[in-house]
Amino acid sequence: MSVLKLLCKGRDYKRLLGERRQQLYRVAFAWTHDAALADDLTQETMVKALKKGNQLRDIKALDKWLFGILTNCWRDHYRRQKPTEILDESQLVDSVTPEDTQAQRHIVDQVRSAVAELPDGQRQVISLVDLQGFSYADVAEVLGIPIGTVMSRLCRARKQLCNELLEIKPRVESDMPRLRRVK
Repeated sequence: MSVLKLLCKGRDYKRLLGERRQQLYRVAFAWTHDAALADDLTQETMVKALKKGNQLRDIKALDKWLFGILTNCWRDHYRRQKPTEILDESQLVDSVTPEDTQAQRHIVDQVRSAVAELPDGQRQVISLVDLQGFSYADVAEVLGIPIGTVMSRLCRARKQLCNELLEIKPRVESDMPRLRRVK
């Protein structure tokens, strides 16, 4: 090849790269949502494409090749930016303690046993309305009973649960060991 042909090819190549810069920037910005970072990634892609231009075999594959370089630049940036935290300087605090978990289990068990003590009709209605979120009309249709019956069973079930659970509350507090501060 003549020197003139190589220069023309170089100018054409640079022109084609320049035409693709906006497309590369738009994609980089879509990935990063940061204008400065998108510009840096685009610039890095362009520099690598200029340095490695001899690796491009077919000019028709230029877009695919450039976006492949952009993808690799983004991955490299992402790898470099992995957040790190020094554990010695941070406090590790868990908001849920074993005591809280045990108390929660105890309450759940008490509520389940109170619901189990309800008559069948009331248990069905309260489970469908309060636990499953069905409307009164849907429950009436599912159980094949009038809507008034659904409302009265639900009212009686809630009152009975309220009475039983209020009776449980003092027992729960008295059953749990008390922590005392010793000076």
